[in-house]
Amino acid sequence: MTTAPPHLDASELLRGAGLRVTDSRRAVVEALRAKPHVSADEVFQLARRYVPQSSLQSVYNALTDFVDAGLVRRIEPAGRPGLFELRVDDNHHHLVCTGCGAVEDVDCAVGPAPCLTPSDSHGYTVQVAEVTFWGLCPACASAARDR
Repeated sequence: MTTAPPHLDASELLRGAGLRVTDSRRAVVEALRAKPHVSADEVFQLARRYVPQSSLQSVYNALTDFVDAGLVRRIEPAGRPGLFELRVDDNHHHLVCTGCGAVEDVDCAVGPAPCLTPSDSHGYTVQVAEVTFWGLCPACASAARDR
């Protein structure tokens, strides 16, 4: 699985990950579906649309449980708050705009997961590779040219 299958509702996703189903957790799943690459605070704001009584602590707890269960991936672009996404298990990378902070997924260009094979592993067992490309998104690049 690379992304949470759209045909599975939040309850099925949670059960499939071995997690207890609660209204708050379902709201967090729906928030993550609504907006990929989202901070915990943004998840909280989105989750309150589904469950108005959601607390920030319950959102943090759910995100931690989701990451631990492999349902959600946490990415941490340097100098930015941690972001969460439902796309897991495929070793994709990210483009981050240095202007507005927008984040886009980028698939590996060569082979199934080329970045999991470093030139020298120094004895490490590589489990995950995280590559972040930094630059300007089209809107920010256009605005920079117009200045």
